Amino acid sequence: MVLGLWTSTAAAGDWPQILGPNRDGHAAADEKLAATWPAAGPPVVWSRDVGAGYAGIAVAGGRAYLFHRVGDTERVEALDAATGKVVWKDSGHPTAFQPQVGGGDGPLCTPVVAGDRVVVFGAAGTLVCLDAQTGRRQWMRETHREFGAAEGYFGAGSTPLVVGGRVIVNVGGAKQDAGLVAFDLTTGQTAWQAVADAASYSAPVAVEVAGRPHVLAVTRLSCVLVDLATGEIRWRFPFGQRGPTVNAATPVVLPGGRLLVSAAYGIGTVCAAFDGRAVTPIWEGVDSLATQYCTPILVAGQLYAIDGRDDLPPADFKCLDPATGRVLWKERGFGYGTLVEADGKLLLAKTDGELLLVEPAPK
Repeated sequence: MVLGLWTSTAAAGDWPQILGPNRDGHAAADEKLAATWPAAGPPVVWSRDVGAGYAGIAVAGGRAYLFHRVGDTERVEALDAATGKVVWKDSGHPTAFQPQVGGGDGPLCTPVVAGDRVVVFGAAGTLVCLDAQTGRRQWMRETHREFGAAEGYFGAGSTPLVVGGRVIVNVGGAKQDAGLVAFDLTTGQTAWQAVADAASYSAPVAVEVAGRPHVLAVTRLSCVLVDLATGEIRWRFPFGQRGPTVNAATPVVLPGGRLLVSAAYGIGTVCAAFDGRAVTPIWEGVDSLATQYCTPILVAGQLYAIDGRDDLPPADFKCLDPATGRVLWKERGFGYGTLVEADGKLLLAKTDGELLLVEPAPK
């Protein structure tokens, strides 16, 4: 059995999708960061006002792709990453979306840049593919309407995965066995649909198992491994619970054929061994980690994550041993946010607006 991450190449400065080039929270290996910051923080190169939304910025080939809601339109803009100047602005698509919970009515999903295409997934389930150079629309699918999916508490929030010429979307069409749907990147046509489950806010990841590309995804109530080419379900296990809960952190693929999934609301974490036939839990529970949406980052053999919830403090910053789940240290009452790794350093963006540069260490 051979298992590994489905990796991509990226130039320094590229961040073409959620959680970086390989969707694991790591920047490209040749990325460099300052070792320290001035007392007032890193200097601002440029800034601009944006519309509504929680979608992160994607960066590729010197351009930064912004996906936001302006009035009653969800719109993509390509900016010069060095200056912030607008290169192109698409015509957008109309939206009347209003969330069931909270006040955010803009898109939640980070754009995905794949070669000469940009893919965005709006809060009401509108999937759009654009030409990365011109912003011209290539195709569009109304996934919630087509596959009978509910919008959920906050709207569609699982950033699509583009791999092997396909766009994998956590649609959530449970009644049509369309929890996950694969679309052709070139044409937008449906390649397959699988899994009778509603959607989560967790972004799927690509993983190679026994020499074949697969998709590892967390849906509303399950963790599932699906063959990329056929949509065949290799295995699935229950993860999550009904009621006012969400699965939002992205699955983490660990060395040695292991995975880790985590959620708050009393769900906790499962670390398991897996291959193309089965999955076997190694450790699980809520004591080590139960994170609302912060995806843990593996650095030099340790996991770093923010444990707890944004809407129900306190939240702790933790370092864990992934083999056992043992907590090596924690910063109590740290506050919630997300983190990424670049140049051997951690960047933490907290929901209160604070940005931190942290040296990762098991002590």
